[in-house]
This record gives sequence, C-alpha cells and structure tokens, in this order.
Amino acid sequence: MKIKENLDSYLKYVSNWEEKIGSFLEFDISRTKGMSTVEGQLAGIPFGVKDNFAVEGFNITCGSKILEGVSAPYTATSVAKLQAAGAVVVGKTNLDAFGMGSSTDNSAFKITNNPWDTNRVAGGSSGGSAAAVAAGIVPFALGSDTGGSVRQPASFCGVYGLKPTYGVVSRYGLTAYASSLDVVGVVARTVEMTKTVFDTMKGQDIKDNTSVSHPGSRNNGDVKKIAVLKIEDGSLSDDVAKSYLESRKLLEKLGYDIVEIELPSLEYVVPVYYTIATAEASANLARYNGLRYGYRSKNGNDPGEIMQTSRDEGFGDEVKLRILLGTYVLRSGFQDQFYHKAQKIRTAIRNEFDKIFELADLIMMPVFPTAAFKHGSTDLDPFQQKVADRYTCAANLTGLPALAIPSSIENGLPVGVQFTAPAFEEDRLFNIAKVLEKDFPSPLAPGTKNWSII
Repeated sequence: MKIKENLDSYLKYVSNWEEKIGSFLEFDISRTKGMSTVEGQLAGIPFGVKDNFAVEGFNITCGSKILEGVSAPYTATSVAKLQAAGAVVVGKTNLDAFGMGSSTDNSAFKITNNPWDTNRVAGGSSGGSAAAVAAGIVPFALGSDTGGSVRQPASFCGVYGLKPTYGVVSRYGLTAYASSLDVVGVVARTVEMTKTVFDTMKGQDIKDNTSVSHPGSRNNGDVKKIAVLKIEDGSLSDDVAKSYLESRKLLEKLGYDIVEIELPSLEYVVPVYYTIATAEASANLARYNGLRYGYRSKNGNDPGEIMQTSRDEGFGDEVKLRILLGTYVLRSGFQDQFYHKAQKIRTAIRNEFDKIFELADLIMMPVFPTAAFKHGSTDLDPFQQKVADRYTCAANLTGLPALAIPSSIENGLPVGVQFTAPAFEEDRLFNIAKVLEKDFPSPLAPGTKNWSII
C-alpha cells in the first residue's frame, strides 16, 4: 500500500494534477520523506486532510479569509490515530468556507475542479479531498460531513465516501460548524481502504464528550434485505435515474431481497436541517471576532466596530447568510416556532428510519439529484443546491452511518448511490460495497493513475 514509483515521479504527477484541479491549499513535500521506513497498518501511505481539521505544522483556514494564516497548535484525534498507524499527512485540502456549500466554489482561496471535467465542480464541502483522491494524488483523505459534505463530492468524483455513526469518531480538532450534525468522514479509492481508515480512527476520546465506543455489528454486518427508496417525482436527472435503476437491478440479480419504500419525512429534511445547522453555526462561529486571532479589519475605532468590520470583511457571503439565518431562528420568541419545532421533526425522521430498519438491513437512496454540475451553473443555483441535499441530510439528522459508492459512468461523469444503515452498522455498508465493487470498482478519471496497491 505504498507509492511504487520514485518520489520525483510522484511529485511531478501531483504538480501536474494540482495545476488542473486545485485540490490542496497546502502540500508539504517534506512530509513524504522517510515514508518507506515507518511502521503500522497504514505505513507510508500519504493522505490529505480537509482544512477544517487541526494538524500541527499546517495552517487551519477553514477555507475562510477570517482564519487566513492561522497555524494549528495541535493535531485532531482522528488525524493523530492515522499518523500513529503510519499514515503521512501531505497536505490540507480545499473546502467551502467552514464547510458551508455543495461545490467547493465558496472557498476564499481557490476553486477546486472535478478531475473528470475541470469545467465542473468537485462537490462540497469536502471537494478538495474527493478531487485529490479521484485524481490519484492520495489514496484517501479526510473530510467532514454535516449534511452530505463527504458523500456528495465522493459521488461527483467517482470514489467512496463514508459518513460514520455520529460520535464513533472523535471530533476533537475538527472545527465546529453544526455540533450535533458534524462527523469525521473518509474519502477513499477502495472499500478496503475506507474500512481500514475508519477502523483506525473509531473509538471513544476523553477530549470529545460526544464520542462513544463502537460496540460492533449486531449481526456481523450481514445484509439480506435492502429497502430501496421509491422515486417517481421526476426529481432525478435522467443520468442519475438510470444509474439508480441499474443499481437496483444489480442488487436483485445478486440475490438480495428488495423491498420498495417511501419516506414521507424526506419532505421536511432540508428545512429541518438548515434550521438546526444554521442555529448551531451562529453559536459556533461567534468566536471569530477579529480580536484574539485571525483576520482583523483595519476599519474600526473600538472593539465593537473592529468585530463588526472584521466579520463583514472576513466571512464570505454563504457563511454570513447562514449565520444570519441561525441568529434569526434563535431569537427570543422564534425558538419555539422554528428551532424547537425542527428538533421535534428531527425525532420523527429518526423514528421513521428506525421503523424501516425493522424490515430491512439497509436503505438505498440517491446521493444527489444530478451528476457534477458546471461552475456557476444556472441550472442549479445556490438555493437549488440546498434543496438537493434532501437525500444526504437525513443521515446527519438521524445520526446514522451512510456510504456513497460509485454506481456508473453516465455521459463521461461518475454517478453514485448511497446506502444508510442502523447505528453502529458500518460493517453492513462495507459488506454491500465490497460485493458491488466487484461489478463496478471506483473508476479512474481520464489521465489519472492509481498510485497505491490496496
């Protein structure tokens, strides 16, 4: 599981692809030295880390001007566990600022392009991580998933994207966006690598009081019956609808018992998600005030004015929009009307999923209604991108694990499907993915190379 060619060839390859896609905000060549001498399950494997994770020796910008130049004084638990297993952080990947976006076009520093078509987005907000893996720069990368931010870019780029059960991977060192929704996710070229990385990171951490020990699968990850979401409202593009149908046919061909289901609660997923996520973001991002660290505006005569102008100049439009929405739903008199009601609906959504899992081992859904869209696409404006999150946000609201896997290539672009499992049943996800990987492994984008042997 190591780079086979010499380092110079690898670095030339990285440079050529980075010029095309812009997946990294930092790439430190010196970290690759001595990779062949380290020991551990992931010995010598280079990986990227989304730039909202703390990694000592690297910056932590969160893709925002307000944290430009801020260096991380410590390392996130998830990253430290991978380093202890021999993996080597070679850089920090680009993202939508503070994880808020579906394209990685909302970064303050650069736009990330899709390796399959550089005129198209890599997805978001972990687009840098997905693009780096799809381009063959690294065999895996870490991302954060708050509403689909690992699974959607993985689908757009033709790789695997795991969102684990909430709490089983420590969030210590991950910059908070929406604390009750955020999880540490994995983007990887193969199912086996995805599983290995997850198994290495999982476990309770005394530095994160929301973390829990993983009890393991109740049935050894066995999958017999799969619930497939019925979609007849025309919400999927022709390419995605075709891939989704073919995936169902393949499952039937492989002998799985298929039951068609409806999830009425999906209608409420997006408004509930954005109510809760923006409220929590409003509280979490209050610490960035331009006074203690990060960007400080030169405009302002007192601390109050400096704080106001620093935030106005330092935050991007999408971040400011979500902070304002969150502040609004938390206002006195509005909490019951919006935030508390959203939490009640969140519970109802979780109950609906639990009932499905009384009948089936997994649920299959689309990841996103379209394949990767073009930069600045008028077909999918920022509002429509949010509405399109209905299939991915559900796993974050319920805390359940979900895995996006490649399903086909349509008109030259990868398309994926998503499986959701009961809490702590990641092994079911890996097992179904391994079976499907035999028929359709992660495809290589034109001109890319798989530098690892997994």
